[in-house]
Amino acid sequence: MDDQWICFGEAEDIVCLFVPDPATIRSKHLSGDDGAVPYWAQTWPASLGLHRFLAAHPGLIRGKTVIELAAGLGLPSLYAARYAKTILCSDYAPGAVDYCRRSAAKAGLLNFNTALLDWNELPADLAADVVLLSDVNYDPVAFDRLSIVLNRFLNAGTTILLSTPQRLMAKPFIAQWLPCCAKQEEYCVTLNGTTSAVSVFVLSGS
Repeated sequence: MDDQWICFGEAEDIVCLFVPDPATIRSKHLSGDDGAVPYWAQTWPASLGLHRFLAAHPGLIRGKTVIELAAGLGLPSLYAARYAKTILCSDYAPGAVDYCRRSAAKAGLLNFNTALLDWNELPADLAADVVLLSDVNYDPVAFDRLSIVLNRFLNAGTTILLSTPQRLMAKPFIAQWLPCCAKQEEYCVTLNGTTSAVSVFVLSGS
């Protein structure tokens, strides 16, 4: 099966993107032995929750420079591009960046750029008005490094939009950022027949 051009959302808030066939990704991109599809190669509830949040609050990104880190297939970035001044959609996986680039090209987005970025080694001059983060707090081993990234942007005056499923293991990580939370909204997201609770936080250092 070939890649699919799939649309999410409703009415004027629909966003479309290329979604890879799992068997193709497994055969072309997977180097491990577990047979699993890479995390970036599918759409996750948190990205849909962030999409819905952006649709409800476009003023947070309108006319702004926006970066998405660990974007995967880039659904939030692809939607945000209709309001933002510029979008930099990034991931550490070359396959993810390629899919984002292809989706943006098919959609005709002229303000959309992509980059191969690992949050462990971000360029010193990387800056934006808004940073999008979707489902990044899933591995406790990475929480300390992720906290460094959040602090870096908050200290620079950047607004962070963090979307996360409501995982028990992530509660301590989220709790430490609540003093920086300017807005929080909850969404019930149904994907592939399963409904998940997703929280979206607006973090501000000001």
